[in-house]
Amino acid sequence: MATHDSMNEVKESQDVYLSDFAVLEKKLATGGVSWLHQIRKAALERFAVLGFPTTRQEAWRFTNVAPIVSTRWEPARPRPADSLAEKLKRLPYAELECSRLVFVNGVYSRELSSPETLPAGVKAGSLAAALAGESPTVQPHLARYAGYQDHAFVALNTAFFEDGAFIEIPNGLVLDKPIHLLFISAADGEPTVSHPRNLILAGRESQAAIIEGHVGLEEEIYFTNAVTEVVVGENAVVDYYKLERESKQAFHMATLHVQQARDSNVSTYALSSGAALARQEVNAVLDGQGAECTLDGLYVAASRQHIDNYTTIDHVKPHATSRELYKGVLDGKSAAVFHGRITVRKGAQKTDAKQSNMNLLLSDDATIHTKPQLEIYADDVKCTHGATVGQINPEALFYLRSRCIAHAEARRMLTYAFADEVISRIKYEPLRVRLTEALFTRLTNHQGAKEA
Repeated sequence: MATHDSMNEVKESQDVYLSDFAVLEKKLATGGVSWLHQIRKAALERFAVLGFPTTRQEAWRFTNVAPIVSTRWEPARPRPADSLAEKLKRLPYAELECSRLVFVNGVYSRELSSPETLPAGVKAGSLAAALAGESPTVQPHLARYAGYQDHAFVALNTAFFEDGAFIEIPNGLVLDKPIHLLFISAADGEPTVSHPRNLILAGRESQAAIIEGHVGLEEEIYFTNAVTEVVVGENAVVDYYKLERESKQAFHMATLHVQQARDSNVSTYALSSGAALARQEVNAVLDGQGAECTLDGLYVAASRQHIDNYTTIDHVKPHATSRELYKGVLDGKSAAVFHGRITVRKGAQKTDAKQSNMNLLLSDDATIHTKPQLEIYADDVKCTHGATVGQINPEALFYLRSRCIAHAEARRMLTYAFADEVISRIKYEPLRVRLTEALFTRLTNHQGAKEA
């Protein structure tokens, strides 16, 4: 039961956000968009009603956001591009050869970005600029899918976001390389918060891959609260990669909402290895006959990290297919949560859905809470779900040891083999190779630290 002091702390934290919003309103007053201003106000009012989630709510039962609530987060400030250019080269995945949009503390940096390699017709850049230019495709979609009515962090993002990525891919266009959205956080020695907002529109029969990466410049305390809405047209194909490698002292809350039309095909890959506390929500709505989606995820945690994955797949229309595989590797005193729900609505006959969550615990102190879930309201469907939790197979370990492989190396090999099922599904080869290297490095360094 919440104490009087903790209730006061929550109330004070909410009051701070209300005060900060009044400051933001004045800032946006001269160049704000009227229709968006009304949405912002509605979102903040909803946040005031909802408050921050607590462990008494089923969806947050194993994830305590008290450290976020109790910290006074200052709005993150832009950073000059010339002070970041060299550091950018050393960031994870910065070397990927694709068009790149860079955001520093949630704000687009034209100087650090390279969108000019994109084919003609593709719009890719700042969401704030698209709003200022009154792009006709923004209003019908922005804040229409990722609902803030029942989600406090989405409500906060909707009220407070100032910038993010806007991408619009024309009908029939096929991109041969991904677009890389790189979000960099730099706290400057004080706890800061940014609320990046992304809107991606994939036109009818288009094909594209998007990489959304979040990293920190230093091991600093900061809070990233991101929301991405992806709208996929008929017969379009989209691969979406979400890479979370925040500072080990950071907090990361993110919602990815995918809205699919008829015969569209979407694959998402949620890869988490950073932050002290991270929660990634992926919501896919199959709102067209014949739609297909694949949700894959890999989370790797050590020390006292806490990583939460919350996914929903909503089968609205018939003859749709979904596949979901999430795997976790946990060491030290880390904890993870997987809560996946597949809903098949009454009219969604001939649905074919499969969900699986598998976890490998490398220490006796690591903890996993897993809850795969089906809600089926149709009678002509094929749906399965399951979860496993285990440790390294001693027989496999003995086999490798009998082949003169050192104990630590044998454990690394078996751990990598477990995780590789997810990594091997990544279609973009340079990213797949880079993630393979990163996983090997992490496993090697962590094992070396334990042996020392």
